[in-house]
Amino acid sequence: MPDILIKNTKVFVNNYLQPAEVLIEDGKITKIAKEIDVQRLNQTIDAKGALTLPAGIDVHVHFRDPGMTEKEDWYTGSCSAAAGGITTVIDHPNTIPPTIDRKSFKEKRKIANSNSIVDFGLYGGVTGNIEKLPELWKLGASAFGEIFMAESTGALNIDEKCLDEALAVLKELDALACIHAEDDKIRLECEAFLKNDMSPESHSKARPNFCEAFAVEKAIELIKKNGAKAHFCHISAFESVGLLRKERYFATKGGVSPTITSEAAPHHLFLSTKDWERLGSFGRMNPPLRDRRSVKMLLNALNDGTMDIVASDHAPHTEAEKDVDIKSAPSGVPGVETLMPLMLVAVKRNLLPLGRMIDVTSKNPARIFGLNRYSKGVFAEGYDADIIVVDPGHVTEIKGDNLHSKAGWTPYESMDGIFPEYTIARGEVVWDGDIMASRGRGNFLPGKGFESE
Repeated sequence: MPDILIKNTKVFVNNYLQPAEVLIEDGKITKIAKEIDVQRLNQTIDAKGALTLPAGIDVHVHFRDPGMTEKEDWYTGSCSAAAGGITTVIDHPNTIPPTIDRKSFKEKRKIANSNSIVDFGLYGGVTGNIEKLPELWKLGASAFGEIFMAESTGALNIDEKCLDEALAVLKELDALACIHAEDDKIRLECEAFLKNDMSPESHSKARPNFCEAFAVEKAIELIKKNGAKAHFCHISAFESVGLLRKERYFATKGGVSPTITSEAAPHHLFLSTKDWERLGSFGRMNPPLRDRRSVKMLLNALNDGTMDIVASDHAPHTEAEKDVDIKSAPSGVPGVETLMPLMLVAVKRNLLPLGRMIDVTSKNPARIFGLNRYSKGVFAEGYDADIIVVDPGHVTEIKGDNLHSKAGWTPYESMDGIFPEYTIARGEVVWDGDIMASRGRGNFLPGKGFESE
C-alpha cells in the first residue's frame, strides 16, 4: 500500500479546525501532527489549505446488481461513491434475485468482490423467509432490510404479522432491523382516491405524512414488544420525527442507550414539494417529497441528535424509465455521489456544524452498523485512512453529465456541491479528479454474525 503524506491542510480535531499534516502508512492513519518529518514517501499531497476530513459511509444504496445492471452495477455505483467522497457502502436486497437466501447472498457478494472499488457490506432481505434469517446472519449480513411495510421497488413488502415474527428472530440474533416505514393500507386508499390525478404532486398526496407516521408508530410498538434493535430508513415526515424524538427522550431519561435509530436522505433534506414542477416524474421516490415544514424539522432533528445518520438511498433508474407519467415512473433517485457534496454545502451555509456533519456521515454510521470494528468512521491514528481532501471554497454546480452513475441524471441538477479533490480509501487514492482504483479492490465487511466458511 503506498505511503502518503498530506501537507498544508487543516483537520477537524477536538471539535475545531487546526493546521496539520497527516501521514498514511499501510492503509492506516499513523500520525496527525502540525509537522511530520519523514525520509521516504511514495506520494505527497499538497492540500493547498484544503480540509482533510473523514470520508463518508453510505449505509443505504441500491446498486441494482445483479439483475438490473442497465440502471447501475457494482463497478459504476462504487465509482460514483468514490468520486463523491464515499469509501464504504451497504447495499440493500431488492435486486434480481433479491438477497433473501444463501444462494442469492453469495452471488451478490461474489459480484461485489469482483467489481467494487470501495469497501462494502450487504443487507439480508426480509420477506416470507423468516427461517433464512439466521443463515444470512452467518453469511455476514450487515443488518436486515429494507424491511418494507408498504409496496415499493422490488415488491418485498411484508405485513404486520411477518414484521413481528422477523423482529423476534432478529432480537435472538442480536441483529439490526432496518425498516422502510409506510402503511400499505393508507397508501392503497390514497392511491385509489387519487387515481385520476396525474399531476406529479399527486405522489406526495398518495403517500402523505400520516402514511409514514402511522407505520413508524406501529413499528415502534413491535420493536419494543420484541426488545429488538431497529433503524428507520429515510424518515421524511414532520410527525415521524416527533415520534422518534419522544422515544429518544424516554430512553435518555431512563439512562439507557436508544435501541431505535434513524436516517434522513438528502432528497428529503434539500428538496421539497416545491421541486415537483421542476422534476416532474423524475422526483418520484418513496417516501415522497415533503413540504418545507417537514424539511425544516428534519434539519433540526439532525442538529439536535434526534436523528443519527444521513444516507443517500441511491436508487438509480434510467432516464427513459423515469420520463413517463407520474403513475408509471419507478420510484427512486440517484444520490451516492452527491451526498457528501450537498452536506458540505449545508455546512458552508450554516445549516449544521462541521462536527455534526462528520457524525451523521461517518462516525454514527460506523457505530450503528458495527463498522467501527473494522477501524472505520473515526479520523484518528490507528484507524483506516478513509479520508477526503476538500476545498470549501470550491463550490461547483452539480451536473448529471459529470457524475459516474449509469443513471446519467440527478435530481440536484444545477444545485451547489463541494466535491472532493481526493478520495482516499484504506490509504489508496481512488479519486483525484479521475477514478484511480482497480475494479474489485473493495473489501467485504461482514456483520458480526459472520462465521467463516
